[in-house]
Amino acid sequence: MSSAKLLSNSFAMPYILNTIATPTSASPIGVFDSGVGGISVLKHIHTLLPNEDLMYVADSKFAPYGNKTPEFIQERALWIADFLIGKGAKALVVACNTATAAAVDLLRQKYHLPIIGMEPAVKPAAAASKTGVIGVLATSGTLKSAQFAALLEHYGQQVEVVTQACHGLVECVERGELDSTATQDLLASYVQPLIAAGADTIVLGCTHYPFVRPLIENLVGDDVVLIDTGAAVAKELKRRLEDARLLNAETQIGQVGFWSNSTHADAEDIVMRLWGKRAGFSNF
Repeated sequence: MSSAKLLSNSFAMPYILNTIATPTSASPIGVFDSGVGGISVLKHIHTLLPNEDLMYVADSKFAPYGNKTPEFIQERALWIADFLIGKGAKALVVACNTATAAAVDLLRQKYHLPIIGMEPAVKPAAAASKTGVIGVLATSGTLKSAQFAALLEHYGQQVEVVTQACHGLVECVERGELDSTATQDLLASYVQPLIAAGADTIVLGCTHYPFVRPLIENLVGDDVVLIDTGAAVAKELKRRLEDARLLNAETQIGQVGFWSNSTHADAEDIVMRLWGKRAGFSNF
C-alpha cells in the first residue's frame, strides 16, 4: 500500500479528495482511531473477514481524543475519512468510542457508504450482571457524551452503573507499556473502586483497553466479566457489507496496511507488536 504522506499533521485544513471511483467488493475497508487502540477492533474484523483488504490509520499524534473538544475530533475524523476514501475505502469503521460519539453522525451525513461506529457495551453488561452493578472504564470524552447518556437512559435503568474515567491509560498503550508496573498501578486505582461498589461486570469502553485486559483480569479475578464490543462491530460491518453487496468474494487472505503520525521513534514496532505480525507501515 502506498504512503500516507498526503495526510497533513495539521487538522485545520481539509484533505482534498481526488476523483474517486465507485467502490467495489474488492475495495479495501478503512478503519481509524485516535491511536493504536483500534487495532483491537481490526483484529476482530480480520478474523471474521480474512479476505478483506484493510487500511488502518492511527492518529497517535493527537491521542487521546478523550480530552479534546468535539470540534477538534470532528475535524480529525473528516480529514482521516477523506484520506481513507481517497484510497478507495468501501466502508469506514470508527474504531474509537470518543470519535464515534463526537463525529459519526457528521460522517454519515457527508459520506454515502457503510460507516460503523463504537459504543460502550452497556446493554450486554446490564443483561449479564447478577449483582445489578456494572462498571464502565472509558475516557472522559466518552463518559461526557450525549451518546453515553442515551445508553444509560435506555439500558441502565435496571442496574447501577459505576463509571471511571481512566486518565493516562490510553497513553500507556500508545507507548507500548502493556504490563509495566506503572500501568498496573494506574489500572488498580481505576478498577478497585468498581469492585468495591459491587460490580460483577465491567465494560471496556475504549478500544485501547483490551490490550491491557490481562492486567485487568488479574485485578478483578474470575468472578467479574469483562466486555468489549470489537466482535460485535466486526459482525455489524459484515452485515452492512452483505446488505450493500460489497463483501469480497476472493478466497486469498487480504492485505493490511497501517499509517501513523506517532512521534515515538518505535511507533512501527508498537503497531506490529499489537497487531501480532508484520504488515505494511507508513508514517504521515
